[in-house]
Amino acid sequence: MDGHVAVVTLNRPEAMNAISGEVADFLAGSLLQAAADPNAWVVVLAAAGDKAFSVGADLKERILLDEPGWMRNRVLMRGLFDSLRALPQPTIASVFGYALGGGFELALNCDLILAARDAVFGLPEVRVGIVPGGGGTQALVRRLGPARTKDLIFTGRRIGAEEAYGLGLVARVVERDALDSATMELAREICASSPVAVREAKLAIDRGLDVTVEDGIELEDLAWRRAVASQDRREGIAAFNEKRHPQWRGR
Repeated sequence: MDGHVAVVTLNRPEAMNAISGEVADFLAGSLLQAAADPNAWVVVLAAAGDKAFSVGADLKERILLDEPGWMRNRVLMRGLFDSLRALPQPTIASVFGYALGGGFELALNCDLILAARDAVFGLPEVRVGIVPGGGGTQALVRRLGPARTKDLIFTGRRIGAEEAYGLGLVARVVERDALDSATMELAREICASSPVAVREAKLAIDRGLDVTVEDGIELEDLAWRRAVASQDRREGIAAFNEKRHPQWRGR
């Protein structure tokens, strides 16, 4: 924890942060702990090493799996991505090097992607006879629409950080040596806002994606009412009028 920023790190650099069943289970547990921590206002998903954020599922492990083993592995993988999507806090993926398959899906399931200029993204699953299974088909189409999503998934082609930024997948692109500091700067910038208001805004945005505008407005109204009822709202308005920085309580 860095202040109110919880950092969850993929720490398997010797395997380019490939996601084994054990790694998936550990990350899911770490994310659940972060979700339950009232002092964690932002969650950063980072990675160790210098070559890859993550190259996705550990295919060396999977080649040893029988059919029941594949299904057990699927439960662990599904648990990881479900835990990431369920986080109430805003999430930032700090991506460098290769972000392929499940590695790209980890980033896609975060609210914001901050990418180093050397980042390479791709969903190559169909090239080995499987389908993206970490929410890639769903997260990508919601960001890009069906045509571009099908282009990337059907071909498995890779795109660089600049192209990903141009497509709207990446929020910011920075130099590789500035990635860590830029990620923390963004996280702290978010922490300067009310954690209650930010969570409610995230909830309204995410739940409003698949409903009518009218239903989305109702979701927004509920989020507004919960924020207005918070101590943070009272502190925020008082701080503004007193020309000082607010002291958020997260409640």
